[in-house]
Amino acid sequence: MVMDGEREGCGGGEETAEGLIQSLESVIQSAARLGEYRRTQRKECYNLLRRMKLLLPLFEEVRELEGPVPESVVVWMVDLKKVLVMAKKLLKFCHEDSKIYLAIESEAVTVRFHAVHDKLTLALDSVPDELGISDEIREQIDLMVRQLKRARKRTDTQDIELAMDIMVVLEKKDDRNADSAIIERLAQKLELHTVEDLKIETITVRNLVKERGGISAETSQQVIDLLNKFRLLAGMEVTNVVDEPVVPKMLKCPSLVIPHEFLCPITLEVMTDPVIVASGQTYDRESIQKWFDSNHATCPKTRVTLPHLSVAPNYALKNLIQQWCEKNKFKLPVKEASPGQESSSTEHKEEITTLVEKLSSCQLEVQRKAAMKIRLLSKENPENRILIAQSGGIPPLVQLLSYPDSKIQQHAVTALLNLSIEETNKKLITREEAIPAIIEVLKTGSTEARENSAAALFSLSMLDENKVRIGLSDGIPPLVDLLQNGTIRGKKDAATALFNLSLNQANKARAISAGIVPPLLKVLKDRNLGMVDESLSIFLLLASHPDGRQEIGQLSFIETLVDFIREGSPKNKECATSVLLELGSNNSSFLLASLQYGVYEHLVEITKSGTNRAQRKAKSLLLLISKCEQI
Repeated sequence: MVMDGEREGCGGGEETAEGLIQSLESVIQSAARLGEYRRTQRKECYNLLRRMKLLLPLFEEVRELEGPVPESVVVWMVDLKKVLVMAKKLLKFCHEDSKIYLAIESEAVTVRFHAVHDKLTLALDSVPDELGISDEIREQIDLMVRQLKRARKRTDTQDIELAMDIMVVLEKKDDRNADSAIIERLAQKLELHTVEDLKIETITVRNLVKERGGISAETSQQVIDLLNKFRLLAGMEVTNVVDEPVVPKMLKCPSLVIPHEFLCPITLEVMTDPVIVASGQTYDRESIQKWFDSNHATCPKTRVTLPHLSVAPNYALKNLIQQWCEKNKFKLPVKEASPGQESSSTEHKEEITTLVEKLSSCQLEVQRKAAMKIRLLSKENPENRILIAQSGGIPPLVQLLSYPDSKIQQHAVTALLNLSIEETNKKLITREEAIPAIIEVLKTGSTEARENSAAALFSLSMLDENKVRIGLSDGIPPLVDLLQNGTIRGKKDAATALFNLSLNQANKARAISAGIVPPLLKVLKDRNLGMVDESLSIFLLLASHPDGRQEIGQLSFIETLVDFIREGSPKNKECATSVLLELGSNNSSFLLASLQYGVYEHLVEITKSGTNRAQRKAKSLLLLISKCEQI
């Protein structure tokens, strides 16, 4: 196979057709070797890589062409190579960049995927006729083009959930225990729940903030704030990520390099009493014991479930550490035994055991005081939440939910809310058939009990199976009632729970049937509540359901959206534009209605001065309006 004449390659030299084919294959193969991608973009990355691989048989057919390769084919291959290099750079970005940054800027990354899809579609639509490719390859290319065009219209529900979680964590003023559950969910989703993961992410974030000038100060601060929340959750020290090096806090001289194997993987400090766990990993005795005491039965570094929790002293490593300390004049902190502390811990466990027993007392006042004390203890720290569950506190608390005494009921549901923050406790609470009882309190309890019931349902609905269970247990109508008739705090708790539940498609229909749209619109219009963005996020979910679009269309909702697009806060404008785009993508009548309310000029203004995400949404909406007007 030879080229028909000569032409200059991309780098200024000459490149044969065979060389171009090899280059195209090399780009795809090197992209395939990248391996894992960040979870937030993993699906898109694998889809893009799969489509890139589907081009390999096409290159084989080009290689088998007889005679000279036409100039038009060579030009086409050069253009295709540019697109594939662009795709590979995007895949590499999603392979190695900060997980938190990719989550916060997921909309911007989606735009980059759309740009690659558009260019790849254009390239595949213009395959030269001179190639004479087989019918089989032609069908494959046509199918790929259709898939690329469909990919532009698809909205991943998990991305909406992720955006809502990030918004709540970074902006919500109400410091409720349930918010910790959102941080846990985010950490799990972004795969930043182990010490090792967070150490790597810390270094990645530092490089991101220091080396990339295109990131705004606001985004940088959001990335750092979220990273520190995850570090706190994992029991790590919060540091100034940008300025402080990742060195142990006991290290006084940063120039002294401590061997990595001397550091405990949990605390990043030099180990004073190294011990080996069943997985073969070594930790400082005090750190790993705290890990086990926190109801963990896994190895912190490998995440492997341990067959037993026994530890063995690592004498060899301890001797090496002592020798190194003597040589470098490095003083290890002396950890003295504290019998008083151990005694206090034992007394605390005994206190909790006694309180749990009192929950089943025959005397109402004893039960009331025990429930109140457990409520307070379960709010204080994770250790208490684990101890209460281990002491058998969950079953009697669930039983107390059905008591006619309003105070006992209120203390019990709030204690269960606090306990549910622990992932293992969520499952224990569900196993005790607590959800129907919590829903009953939500229907008939006192004001505070109803609010905390809604917050408890939100926390429990972090488990996908509980989203279904709450929906089937008729938990959505009383949440809608709380949204309509509750206090400001009750409305916020109801809205957060309804958002989480509406991530399930069947629950969207249940919420619409329960009449969520009128009270949600009322909450949206009452700007004193400060729930505009939360309300619009729920409307965005409802707009993805046919019944939701029909229900929304029966109200003056479009006019309200245009009002926020015209005079809302930058975040309001962003959310309102997103909802209108979702509605308009499915029904052009919504676009026509918005034009009657004068949306066009405000969208043009947003493309110039809105947030980055709002600008992208506004541009997409203007393009959609343009196509609609042409039709």
